[in-house]
Amino acid sequence: MPSNATPLSQRTPQLGVGQLLEGLRPSFRFAEVSFDSYIPDPAHPSQEKAVTALREFSATVGASQSGGGFFGKLFGRAPARSKVSSGIYLDGGFGVGKTHLLASLYHSVEGQRAFGTFVEYTNLVGALSFRRTVDVLSDYSLVCIDEFELDDPGDTVLMSRLMRELADAGVKLAATSNTLPGSLGEGRFAAADFQREIQVLSDQFSVIKVDGEDYRHRGLPEAPAPLGSDEIEDFAARQYPDARIAVDDFDALCKHITGVHPSRYRQLVTDMDVLVLKDVETIEAQALALRFVVLADRLYDQDIKIVASGKPFDQLFTEEMMSGGYMKKYHRTVSRLTALARAGQMGEKAL
Repeated sequence: MPSNATPLSQRTPQLGVGQLLEGLRPSFRFAEVSFDSYIPDPAHPSQEKAVTALREFSATVGASQSGGGFFGKLFGRAPARSKVSSGIYLDGGFGVGKTHLLASLYHSVEGQRAFGTFVEYTNLVGALSFRRTVDVLSDYSLVCIDEFELDDPGDTVLMSRLMRELADAGVKLAATSNTLPGSLGEGRFAAADFQREIQVLSDQFSVIKVDGEDYRHRGLPEAPAPLGSDEIEDFAARQYPDARIAVDDFDALCKHITGVHPSRYRQLVTDMDVLVLKDVETIEAQALALRFVVLADRLYDQDIKIVASGKPFDQLFTEEMMSGGYMKKYHRTVSRLTALARAGQMGEKAL
């Protein structure tokens, strides 16, 4: 069965600065979510509390910020304000709906605002320069940062400065993460050497804990076993006769994404509905694994179903990776890919 969408391994998306800025908005999956569409789990009251806190926070966006909030207080330019007036930080495990809540906050306010993943903001700085990025984002009323993590010292210094200057300009900040602000970077680099920068980041936010189970797999059966490599194309064609299907060999795709900057992965997965992924193997190299994390997030954002052969996605990363410094990223990726694979084989919408 020939595919009717270009394989990902043959795509070389180009991305200009204007496209980077235009892309700072919730993805297809979260384009129409709201606080009302978030269903808190009664077994975890922190979810309802998070909704309430975000509703209250949204009412402060766009309010006068003369003096620069937290940093205005720090440098004596304004009376003291509560930390929640500067930023809000949703901390919790994967699959509890943090991105849904962050996107709901974005949709609940008016005016210029930005929504992107952590890596998209670091990419923006690389494209525009640090000073130009500050100048542009300082005109926004709200900057939302999804999947906030510090992977290396350079990101730590960069984001510390960026958050500091935006807060000083009166921009409201909102972030999600699997790690408390003060623990960012632990297990990934010598975070103790960057405690000043990490503390600056931590001081921007009022932390809201979001507890709960992974909703993508709550009460659902185990994901179906991968199909055989010789049958998955025909299966996808029968299951999705009107869909745009891209067929990729896993090894070829992995080699390709090492040469494509992660800032372009959103464009890499456009114009397709289903990904047929042949002969999935365990990823051994950490650098490739982290790139695949970003790719998986973009596939999930676009709600692209997956039909795969080879190893199941719970064997995508090594045991060492699943228990190391990036374990939360990898567990989130396995959760999301499993949901897409379940949807792909069952013909359902991925949770």
